[in-house]
Amino acid sequence: MISVICVSNNERILRENLLASLSKQSAQYELINVENLDGKYRSAAKALNSGAEKAKGKHLMFVHQDVVLKSDDFLERAEEFMDSIPNIGVGGVAGRMDERGDFTNLTQGSPPKQAGHIRIDKPERVQTVDECLFIIPKTVFGRLKLDEEVCSDWHLYSVDYSLSAAKLGLETYVLPLDVHHASSGASMSKMYYRTLSKVARKHRDKFPWIHTTVGSWRSRIPISLQVLSISLKRKIGVRKGRGLT
Repeated sequence: MISVICVSNNERILRENLLASLSKQSAQYELINVENLDGKYRSAAKALNSGAEKAKGKHLMFVHQDVVLKSDDFLERAEEFMDSIPNIGVGGVAGRMDERGDFTNLTQGSPPKQAGHIRIDKPERVQTVDECLFIIPKTVFGRLKLDEEVCSDWHLYSVDYSLSAAKLGLETYVLPLDVHHASSGASMSKMYYRTLSKVARKHRDKFPWIHTTVGSWRSRIPISLQVLSISLKRKIGVRKGRGLT
């Protein structure tokens, strides 16, 4: 059985997306809804760790409230994949191994658009997975919780977890499961880059590159310098484009 753990702050969005698709599932599941309407939790890691403490399932599925499981046997297939892959630490629906791009069958936004570069029909090993939906065996979670200090807001907690799991000798995979995320995409805020800097410092001894679904980052070069470089390149590209017209 999978324990489905979600942090929610909007009852309508939760009901129309995640709960609607869960109600059609062929497999038995346990739902743990961590309500955060009053802003009690200041970080996803803290909220999800709290929910996971109550979980009874063999696998823990952490998922956003605005995610739709696109097939009625999603949970059944997810369990089969998780049970069939030796040494798995994390299974997700979107992730990246290197600069080639994202492995995912996820769509996002309205109208739905393919979120990544590489659609898959079998599990693919990656370095990290995206936060919208990821699954961890309960036995693994018993050894390693989400890092509430490094991930002290709402970003990159599954990225950090994937890297920490790798340090324990565990592997991360993207599973060939169809999902729709009602959100239109990543929110690149100051808090995102602040957390990314902390994740980079934590893992730079082991990982010179950190590959996420929104980009690849050098862990031993300040993130602020990399963001500035990207911004300058974009501005130069815009100027060159204007010069051609």
